[in-house]
This record gives sequence, structure tokens and C-alpha cells, in this order.
Amino acid sequence: MMKTGKTLLLIGATSDIGRATALAYAMAGWNVQLTGRRPDAIEREAADIRTRSGSEVTVHQLDILDSTRIETFVDGLPSLPDTVVCVVGELGDQTRAERELDHATIVMRTNFEGPALLLGVLAERFAARGTGTIVGISSVAGDRGRGSNYIYGAAKAGFSAFLSGLRNRLASTGVRVVTVKPGFVRTRMTAGMKLPPLLTAEPAEVGKAILTAAEDRKGRDVIYVRRIWWPVMMIIRAIPEPIFKRLKL
Repeated sequence: MMKTGKTLLLIGATSDIGRATALAYAMAGWNVQLTGRRPDAIEREAADIRTRSGSEVTVHQLDILDSTRIETFVDGLPSLPDTVVCVVGELGDQTRAERELDHATIVMRTNFEGPALLLGVLAERFAARGTGTIVGISSVAGDRGRGSNYIYGAAKAGFSAFLSGLRNRLASTGVRVVTVKPGFVRTRMTAGMKLPPLLTAEPAEVGKAILTAAEDRKGRDVIYVRRIWWPVMMIIRAIPEPIFKRLKL
């Protein structure tokens, strides 16, 4: 394996998608900076990735909901990364979020506010340098609000809009912004859910798709990991509202 000399910052390292993405980059010769709230758990992942890839992997503590420490966190990194991938997410419980303000707040802040604020800070550093790639993991749930998960979906819709605006603003700076929508993924977060096989990806599949999409400078800006999601969501978005609101989705 050849070393690239490049560095990935992975936000949300203890998630299944985060681990798979970090490993995909490390196996491709990248140095990796792993972040999360629990350094002890991250260090176990880091040790495994080092052993399997031979790449340099460092561990950094970050609470995505503590906006007061975001700039301090970025300043404290050993180096400004070439690429940042933010996989932070919280599915939450829709019924609980409808009744408990605190739970709804956590879902919204974890999926939108925290990631957007952090990527905004990194975007300014990347723009000043003139290079960099920003990858945000959004969701097909944000393409149209559905009664079964509209709290989560609304937060992801906001995050998608943020990434779109950031991409538009930075288009002439040398900084690339990519939105990835994995669809269903077989992870601990979806354990127990009945997932349609054709629409369901594995974490390793998502990690490889992120690496491929992010490093293709002429590639698409919005990526559905399984392309079947594009026509599926196009159809769902096209359903007239009077009909849509009678559907149980």
C-alpha cells in the first residue's frame, strides 16, 4: 500500500459507517484523525485500523453538541486535514420526539446544528488554504417529510440545504462539498428494523462509496449510495400533496 501523505478527519468514529469509512481511507494510504465523544472507545477502533492498514491514526475528543469548543477543537488538530467526512447522526424515536422537547432537540441538533457549525468552521480554513473536500452524510429522509420520521427528516433536510449552500458559495475557491445519502444501512442504529434488501447498503459499501465520490474531482455533488434511491425519491417527491398526506409513509 502506498502512502498518500493526505489526512482524513472523520467525525463520528464510533458509528458503523464511521468505522467503515475510516478503514477505507486508511487502506487507501491516508492518515486518519478519528473523533468522537468517548476517546477510549475511539482508541480501540484506532488500534484496529492501524493494525489492518499500517496507516497513522490519531484520536481526538469532540462533543458535536458543544458549539463553544468547535474552534478550539479545530485549532488543536495536529494538522488541517485534506478531507473531512462527517457521519454524525441520531435517528431518535419519532413518537418520543413528538412528546418530549429534549429528545426532539437532541435529534435536531445532532443531525443538523452540530455538524453544520463544525463543517462551517472547517470550510473557512479550507477556503483560506484554497483546497479541501467536505463530505456530509445526509439522508433520503430529508428529501420529503414523512409522518414516520419527520423530526429526523427535517434535521437532515436542513443539513442537505446547508451543504448545498456551502457548495455554491465555495465553488470557486478550490474546496469541494459532497452530500452523501446512504439510504437504509444495516447498522446498530437500524437493528431490528425490516429493511428491503435492494435498498439497503452495508457499512463497508458506504465507506467505499464515500472515498470514491470524495476523491473524484469531476464526480457528482450529491451521491445516493445505491442509485436506485434516486428514482425512488424522485417519485416520492412528485406525489401531489393531497395524495401524499393520505399515505402512511
